[in-house]
Amino acid sequence: MPTAAKAVAALCLAVFGYLASELVKTLLPDITNFGRFSEFNAAIGAFVGWIVVGTRAGRGTKDAIANGLTGVAALIFWSVFFHSCLEMFQLSMKRRFDGPVEAFSAIFEIGIEYGAILINPMMIAAFLVGALLTGYFAEYAARHWK
Repeated sequence: MPTAAKAVAALCLAVFGYLASELVKTLLPDITNFGRFSEFNAAIGAFVGWIVVGTRAGRGTKDAIANGLTGVAALIFWSVFFHSCLEMFQLSMKRRFDGPVEAFSAIFEIGIEYGAILINPMMIAAFLVGALLTGYFAEYAARHWK
């Protein structure tokens, strides 16, 4: 059932996913072809915000902070997993793997490489600010717009 908290959480994490993606672009080489990187992460953010953060909103301020942190962690996990799968698929179309097991294990290897890029003070600060704002706004919406 749609609620204001779900809509606000989806909007917050979509915006955060887009902005965080733009920050990640500054950490990678200029020759990198990003395609629709930011838009995909915004869509993942909207989905995670609706499902994870929006359904748990309305339980109090302490839980709002934990809810925001959980939402951002889920956004990071699913974004890294999605882009790892996409990279694996592109590499498999170039016949870089000997079999399906090697391609499947490459998803996790690529994900670890992508995750290492995110271990940066600027990104960690952005994740914390995004988590706090998302949790607060979702909590506010759950309390004031029933």
